[in-house]
Amino acid sequence: MTAQRVAAMLGVSAVVVAADAVSKALALRDLSGRPEIRLLDGLLTLNLTLNPGAAFGVGTSYTAVIALIACVVVVYLVRMAGRLRSLAWSIALGLLLGGAAGNLGDRLFRAPGPLRGSVVDWLNLPHFPWTFNLADAAITCAAVLIVILTLCGIRIDGTSSASHPRDPAANASPRPPDPGPAPPHPGTAG
Repeated sequence: MTAQRVAAMLGVSAVVVAADAVSKALALRDLSGRPEIRLLDGLLTLNLTLNPGAAFGVGTSYTAVIALIACVVVVYLVRMAGRLRSLAWSIALGLLLGGAAGNLGDRLFRAPGPLRGSVVDWLNLPHFPWTFNLADAAITCAAVLIVILTLCGIRIDGTSSASHPRDPAANASPRPPDPGPAPPHPGTAG
């Protein structure tokens, strides 16, 4: 069953990476040099931005450090895959892996060079101050799903925290109270 869960995680990740790469290529081709495009009566805005920093444009001078952190995250998620027994966790970690790999690809292969490349962002929502991409959306969905799984007590190995409490004494049945010494038996001298 672990092999199926790992395959699910890698499949979700591959879909995210492919969709992110195609959408970024289209954004670069169709949005470069154009003013923003408003869709769905302003619900969605397409606006090309190249982001050398982390989320929300923070840390623009630390692009190489951010790329190295993303490498560590990708390696950690791949190593963790062997523990997967839960389909929901496989999907969550697949979204996270795909999002991290999608943005890491930009940092490795886009100008100005390896570990210094800018991430292609092109989506914006109303009242949301930052532009993002499909990889960012996948990471956000993964985070929400991970919080839900954690709050529901579902572990990566598929077990539930309700069935395996952290404190084994919490589920122990209470001992009956000690009745004290037994009363003398009728008919015996006391």
